[in-house]
Amino acid sequence: MSLIKEQDYGTPARSGEATVAVEIDGKRVRVPEGTSVMRAASECGIDIPKLCATDSLEPFGSCRMCLVDIDGRKGSPASCTTPVAEGMKVRTQTPELAELRRGVMELYISDHPLDCLTCPANGDCELQDMAGQVGLREVRYGFDGENHLDLPTDSTNPYFDFDASKCIACSRCVRACGEVQGTFALTIEGRGFDSKVAAGAGGTFMESDCVSCGACVQACPTSTLQERSVVELGMPNRTVLTTCAYCGVGCSFKAELRGDEVVRMVPYKDGKANEGHSCVKGRFAFGYASHPDRQLKPMVRERITDPWREVEWEEAIGHVARRMLEIQAGHGAGAIGGISSSRCTNEEVYVVQKMVRAAFGNNNVDTCARVCHSPTGYGLKQTYGTSAGTQDFKSVEKADVILLIGANPTDAHPVFASRIKRRLRQGAKIIVADPRRIDLVKSPHVQAEHHLRVRPGTNVALINAMSHVVVTEDLVDREFVAERCEDFADWERFISAPEHSPEAVEEITGVPAAELRAATRLYASAGNATIMYGLGVTEHSQGSTMVMGMANLAMATGNIGREGVGVNPLRGQNNVQGSCDMGSFPHELPGYRHVSDDVVRGTFETLWDRVLDPEPGLRIPNMFDAAIDGTFLGLFVQGEDIAQSDPNTKHVTAALSAMELVVVQDLFLNETSKFAHVFLPGTSFLEKNGTFTNAERRINRVRPVMAPKSGKHEWEIVCEIAQAMGYPMKYDDSAQIMDEIAMTTPTFAGVSFAKLDEVGSVQWPCDDAAPEGTPIMHIDGFVRGRGRFVLTDYVPTQERSTRKFPLILTTGRILSQYNVGAQTRRTGNTAWHPEDVLEMHPHDAEVRGIRDGDTVALTSRVGETGLRVKIDDRMPVGVVYTTFHHPVTGANVVTTENSDWATNCPEYKVTAVQVTLRHPAPAGMV
Repeated sequence: MSLIKEQDYGTPARSGEATVAVEIDGKRVRVPEGTSVMRAASECGIDIPKLCATDSLEPFGSCRMCLVDIDGRKGSPASCTTPVAEGMKVRTQTPELAELRRGVMELYISDHPLDCLTCPANGDCELQDMAGQVGLREVRYGFDGENHLDLPTDSTNPYFDFDASKCIACSRCVRACGEVQGTFALTIEGRGFDSKVAAGAGGTFMESDCVSCGACVQACPTSTLQERSVVELGMPNRTVLTTCAYCGVGCSFKAELRGDEVVRMVPYKDGKANEGHSCVKGRFAFGYASHPDRQLKPMVRERITDPWREVEWEEAIGHVARRMLEIQAGHGAGAIGGISSSRCTNEEVYVVQKMVRAAFGNNNVDTCARVCHSPTGYGLKQTYGTSAGTQDFKSVEKADVILLIGANPTDAHPVFASRIKRRLRQGAKIIVADPRRIDLVKSPHVQAEHHLRVRPGTNVALINAMSHVVVTEDLVDREFVAERCEDFADWERFISAPEHSPEAVEEITGVPAAELRAATRLYASAGNATIMYGLGVTEHSQGSTMVMGMANLAMATGNIGREGVGVNPLRGQNNVQGSCDMGSFPHELPGYRHVSDDVVRGTFETLWDRVLDPEPGLRIPNMFDAAIDGTFLGLFVQGEDIAQSDPNTKHVTAALSAMELVVVQDLFLNETSKFAHVFLPGTSFLEKNGTFTNAERRINRVRPVMAPKSGKHEWEIVCEIAQAMGYPMKYDDSAQIMDEIAMTTPTFAGVSFAKLDEVGSVQWPCDDAAPEGTPIMHIDGFVRGRGRFVLTDYVPTQERSTRKFPLILTTGRILSQYNVGAQTRRTGNTAWHPEDVLEMHPHDAEVRGIRDGDTVALTSRVGETGLRVKIDDRMPVGVVYTTFHHPVTGANVVTTENSDWATNCPEYKVTAVQVTLRHPAPAGMV
């Protein structure tokens, strides 16, 4: 595929039914009211020179390159800031305009290094292009006077440089940082000739609030902001469209290559999830795919104490098949199983669950979604009939009130967070329910209307109290409830009880009753109110109850089934939604259909030519328990580091040590591979050919930019293991796997690679009734028919603070790192987060004699680890927080086996701990 250059219309599109007709250089065009002259010209094929204008930013009018003549108007206005008017006649090319533009360009070039031939942006520089477009052939002014040519270069960022000598002060980077990203880390400092771009308070990029999203680099029309990869490798010459493999936003990217080497990842403007924006991980942290740590050859050993032995694929696959069959022969059909990965494609996940069910002969398949969003699937299926979020991301642009619960989008879902911040700057309100004071509580140009500082473990009491206010203050949308819902009367009696009032639960949740009432009134009285939530909802002993509680609240207020409303999980990994869709749970076949359903099971039995077990298999925690008991002895682990990511590490490693065969398929030797007998090299997203499904149910193509470095696709390896075990399982390519998914899974019935290549992406359900997909769910009715109100009793967690463990630990993620860090720790992102730290309130630190930077022991009833302390008053008293990105810290050494009552999702967010001083911070660190 040749290099894709997306058309830049100069200014953003305007929407609306009213249109106006204009004539530009003799061409007539009709455009929406409010459209700029520049965009109208571009839409009819006329390019007006520009430097400060780009269609991702609002018009600015500073460069004076886009001047035009308009009949009946004096002077030559800037086309970017001039809106069209009915009957307007515009001329973009006259001798006078040409002279004006050359004069402006001459001034720019007179203060710009003339090093085009050696400049890394040569051939990809708008300044260079515009100089050619206006016909500039000479500069009369020379370089003897005052200029900016000796300004320094800021090279503090690990991914890009800022060469101030090449800056033309067009403000595009500044505006991108504000309008697109919403960080406002950049400003224009000084006036006139002294104007210059400044990061923060005039410091370096690394010292500023810059989050390295790349929006400034993307917007820069010169080589002022330039990726180092372009400097080192040269300009790319071809593009492959693909999908980011980090969080559940699912950003579309142009992988730009020079030959077979990736030069840069550029966010794709037509990507429906990200619309041309990105974060530091997706934009820059792709180097792990070619990191020397990657293991590219299969390895085998008899015992985990033996050294690894590299082997050929045939021997490795044969070894896995033979040992799996031997374990079954000695211990029964149910003694083996598999775990699929939310980092792998739908097609790779599908074949793993098929291998387990058809070749292993049982339903012992589970997925890492078990430990993050399984309560989402359970709770939304019980209430709405489908196990997924209700809206697309763009829907938030119509929200008047956003209720954000247990999620930190600026760190975990930054591109979506930018959408939220943009909507808040437009006037929407946000209510944040979180123990920590996250960035969306207060940051530049954003302030939460309410911060409900709920105590960890009391979410259900909080949501019940909100619903209590809705019912008792007559804020129910009774027309919606009567037409669309069932079991409301019982729920209304339940939720109206005095024990659910904000006053009654104030002591439990820690949220003042008056503030909770005010926040609820704001949500319930909004024209459109949406609920966004994350792992701070699901990773609790009552995670499923809380999901149902949020669904109740949305139904009671009529906030479901249109743009700007809904209940929406923010999925953590790139294909959490897809791994669940593909039948990775032990009780469900693809499409969330129970294995006991004879009709559904019959469909797969006919296609797969295998009798399938009608009984659910083992969940991940059951597998571990059975391993320790000696009844589960063979495990295939696809792309997941369970020894680092799952709770109570001691229990996990004991289970892995007890097994006779652990097979790990991954990019790197990880913590789980220490207990493996076979290591099968996996593929990075740059080598995959398939699809990911993001948090908005959007199915996006993942296209390979290179062949698998290991020599085999992951789905091929799984199929070959199944065949070696005696079950014929073969596909010519991954497109055939998607065809089988579409054949068996109703919500994917209209999906194919050809369809996705044609339209870009679709959101399931995609079928005959919705051939282009379904952005908004439950518009005319719920998937289950009528929405169901469910009683949500608050049951306190068993994990309580005590005199021995007086603090509560909660965990989460940070912007620069991803999950267990296997990918991001092998990139320049370590510049921001080289280690996990423990955030602690100043009061809790002071009473323990702990200072900022000290190394402490973090101890729970199941384990202990050590890490440095960061004292921060955004933590509430009595609560501490850490991330789990670094195995040396091993945060899950201290998390317990408490889990959600319905799904066994671990209660990562509530662990009783004590923190004690180990080592004072080195001198100079405090």
